[in-house]
Amino acid sequence: MSRTCLAVILAAGDSTRMKSSMSKVLHPIAGLPMIAHVMQSVAAANASEVALVLGRDAEAVAAAASRPDLTIESYTQVERRGTGHAVLCARDAIARGYDDVLVAYGDVPLVTPETFKAARAALANSNDIVVIGFETPSPTGYGRLLVENGQLLAIREERDASEEERKVTRCNSGLMAINGRRALEWLDRIGNANAKGEYYLTDIVEIARAAGASVVAVDAPKAEVMGCNNRAELAMIERVWQERRRHELMLSGVTMVAPETVFLSHDTELGQDALIEPNVVFGPGVTVEGGAVIHAFSHIEGAYVAAGATVGPFARLRPGANLAADSKVGNFCEVKKAEIGKGAKVNHLTYIGDAFVGAGSNIGAGTITCNYDGVNKHVTRIGEGAFIGSNSSLVAPVTIGDKALVASGSVITEDVPADALAFGRARQEMKPGRATVIRERNLAAKAARKTKSD
Repeated sequence: MSRTCLAVILAAGDSTRMKSSMSKVLHPIAGLPMIAHVMQSVAAANASEVALVLGRDAEAVAAAASRPDLTIESYTQVERRGTGHAVLCARDAIARGYDDVLVAYGDVPLVTPETFKAARAALANSNDIVVIGFETPSPTGYGRLLVENGQLLAIREERDASEEERKVTRCNSGLMAINGRRALEWLDRIGNANAKGEYYLTDIVEIARAAGASVVAVDAPKAEVMGCNNRAELAMIERVWQERRRHELMLSGVTMVAPETVFLSHDTELGQDALIEPNVVFGPGVTVEGGAVIHAFSHIEGAYVAAGATVGPFARLRPGANLAADSKVGNFCEVKKAEIGKGAKVNHLTYIGDAFVGAGSNIGAGTITCNYDGVNKHVTRIGEGAFIGSNSSLVAPVTIGDKALVASGSVITEDVPADALAFGRARQEMKPGRATVIRERNLAAKAARKTKSD
């Protein structure tokens, strides 16, 4: 789209109903602040510049909204005097005379770029104002869109609507697109002669029509234009986002056995033919390549899982975990800032942190890399084809050579050369009959305590 576009994003609310120590637009959906979702959408709708209208937590909101592909200017709304007043806080930006001005809200994070593009396309088709509406069988509480012969006559708030107007099921989302060449002309005419003494952006519809402008409405799904005012609505928006993204991924070739139990992050990447079992949680920064399997009850964040790798069940991959093709991290294992080589196996009950595990190596059950000395983290290096026996502790910094063997139950504090066998445990000794002596002594002590208590 060759037309220039400014997005005015209103994010100055006090967020009192959220009952939070921070602005509601900073609350995350799929691990990303609400305001950042809005910025993604307007950027994808080809808005090149953004006027961000801020209030509470202005610096934090501006930081969360920042994007390298958008030119963003911030404006402060000192007094809360209605949506019309909020838009006019960005007067200097609007005055530059863009072709299109999009008005969006920082707490309406589910709007897709396609909806904004549809509004812009309607502007390009010789309309001056395009209001984004939605249909609902339960319109109570919403402003109604009064349409006649394809033209939007007015937005009627419910308290001002007649009985007949209240039957209208096409409602106002609050989002709109305005002819940027005439936007200030109409915005400046909005008055505040109402019970609250506020300047309502919705009044622009009748103002523009009186000036001979063409005003129309385009529709979006109700769920897409859902706003957020409290924690219950935040959870509803999260649910809708998750459902939408799961559906997209499954259509792209990802298998989810029980999709409603899988929780994704905003940047989760799952390749074709990846298999995701029930009750898996993806934090930010995860890529799972095609053909990998994530078994049930696994938690993954900041990790890369290559094609053919297997994770879980009940596994945790923390940031920096990098699993090569056909490797395996099994049940009740944790991997952090570690590379697991091609075909290597970390099967069960094991912690691998700050480590390099070579291709084809086998890490026995209960093995841990002792990477932290109380102050600093240290690295463990395990060569290709090495075998680490169960219940071993590898005290970093330490290197295990290629094809080396570490005996079960060892505590390894020194480097092990390639092809060597390392024992790091006390020699086993037998004391015949000693078990009977110890058992009789313990039973006698128990009987004595019982007699004393009686």
